[in-house]
Order: sequence, then structure tokens, then C-alpha cells
Amino acid sequence: MSSTSSWMPDFCRPQAVFGVMVAVEVAVLTAILLRLPQAPGSWTELFTASLLAQWLALLCVAALCKLREPIDRLPRLSGVILALATPTVIVGIGTFFVVLLDQALALGFTVTPAYTLRFIAVCMGVALLLAAALLRYFYVSGQWRGQVAAHAHAQVQALQARIRPHFLFNSMNSIASLIRHDPATAERAVEDLSELFRAALGAGDGESTLADELHLCERYLAIEALRLGSRLRVRWELSDDLPRDLPLPRLILQPLVENAIVHGIARLSEGGELAISARREGFQLHIDVRNPMPSTGAPSHGNHHAQSSISQRLTHRFGPRARMAASARDGYYAATLIVPIDTE
Repeated sequence: MSSTSSWMPDFCRPQAVFGVMVAVEVAVLTAILLRLPQAPGSWTELFTASLLAQWLALLCVAALCKLREPIDRLPRLSGVILALATPTVIVGIGTFFVVLLDQALALGFTVTPAYTLRFIAVCMGVALLLAAALLRYFYVSGQWRGQVAAHAHAQVQALQARIRPHFLFNSMNSIASLIRHDPATAERAVEDLSELFRAALGAGDGESTLADELHLCERYLAIEALRLGSRLRVRWELSDDLPRDLPLPRLILQPLVENAIVHGIARLSEGGELAISARREGFQLHIDVRNPMPSTGAPSHGNHHAQSSISQRLTHRFGPRARMAASARDGYYAATLIVPIDTE
């Protein structure tokens, strides 16, 4: 199974560069201005310290910008250590050479040789603290922006779902063909269609439950069965101890089932079997949606959009304990949701 999610903030963005420079300048101002009453020459120190700090900050930002992808490929703990160590080492090396140059030219802008190591250690300590604070801030800010975008995207998808012409026209044609010779089935199909549209209208509001999400999938599959007939075969594997009252974001499962049919089974002339399984493993809920896929081409761009939205909404609701993964192997495509089950 594979999952694509980036935690490392993007320090190549102008907003991130500006934020770092402001934070560094605030730190310098705080350190220097506190000495003004006792040290009349602190304005000169403020200028030289600001110049040194901003230069080192830009070096750190450039390094983190270039290292973003390598850091993201590392395990999370190793990546965090490298992200914190990079600016700390850069500040240490940069300060060391600046102090040596200042002492060699006898400018007196930094410190005397007796305090060189202490000055470098203090600068590295401040750099480490600022790096930790800024990494956390940009990470949380990025997550917030991602959730806002995911929420908006979910609402747009819901709007598209309720006006999607092919699905609506196919469903209405199937219902029309049943009205005369099987009115009871036609009536059930209309009820199923209304449930799907009602869920799409409320996709961005409130929460659903596991039971509701499974029920919605059943309704959707009942409509698709009218269109695909024997080409669609569904196998449910639901364990008896499922937490059916578990709160979930709305429309978290049905889009995966829809993708499996639209991008998989419907594109196969002989159809195929859609396998939906849900089981409890300790304090986690595992839901798998597996379908055969055509031999030509990978899952479409729309499929990736739906999966990205679901992954972001799961993270927003449950944090890093929830995740989504997808993989293609041996002619089958599988999407897996892993959701924590609270014991409270």
C-alpha cells in the first residue's frame, strides 16, 4: 500500500520566507532592545545582529527549501531531526566564520576570542528553538489550509455528484424501463436515488456513522446493479463486531465504491466482482474496497482527487491516527481506510 502525504512545510513560498525573517527579527529585537537602558551602543549591535541573523535565516530557508523532498522521504522522526539540525548547523558554521572574520579585522562587532565558543553555542541554541517553533507553526498552518481546501473540495464534489449528468440520466433511464413491468423495483430505485442525492446535499455538514456509510453504499450499488446487471457482482465481508455507531465524515466510503465501479468494473466488458470488507483490528477499523481494473491505464485523475479529499478529511477528523492507502497489483485495485476506534 502507498500513501502520499507531505508534512514538511514549503519554505520556497514567499510567505514562509517573510514569516521566517519577521520571527528572526523579533528575536533579535527582543535580545538587543532589553539592553538599551544599560548599553548606549546597542543600536549599532541591533544593526549588525539583524544583518547577521537575516543572512543566516535566508541561508537556512534556502537549505530547507532544497531539502524538502529528501526530508519528506525519510521516516517522520528522522525527517524532523534533519529539519531541525539543518538550520542549527548552518547557524553554527556561519557564525563561526563571521566571528573569525570580525576578530581578524579587529572590527569589534561580535565577541572577543575568549567568548567565541559561548557565542556560537548561544546562536545555535536560539536557531534550534526558532526552527522548532517555526516548523510547528508552518506545519499547523499548512494542515489548516489543507483542511479548508479539502472541505471546499468536498462541497464542490457533492455539488458535482448531485448534477452529474451520466449517472443521473442512466439512473432515470433504468427507472423508466422498470415502471411498467416492475413498478416495485422502480419505486425502490427512486428511493435509493433520493437517498444518494440527500447525502450529497449534506456532504459538508455534520457527521455520519459507519452504519450510515455502509447503508449509502448499498443504495448506490442497488442503482448501479440496474444499469450493469450481471456484470456487477458484489461481495460483502463485514465482521460481527463492527462499531456501526462510529462517527465518520459524510461520504467517506461511497466515493471509493463509485470509483471502483466507474474506473474499474464498468470499463470491463465482462464486468467483475467488487469486494467490500470491514473489520476491527484492536483499536482500529479497517475498510477495504477492491475491484478488478482494466489492463490499460492507471486510475484516472478524478480517482486521485476523490482519494486525496477523503484522506484529508480523515486526517482533519481523526488526526495522524487515521490514513488512507491505495495500491494496484495483479490486475486489481485496492483502497484501504484505517480509522481509530476510541475506547471511551
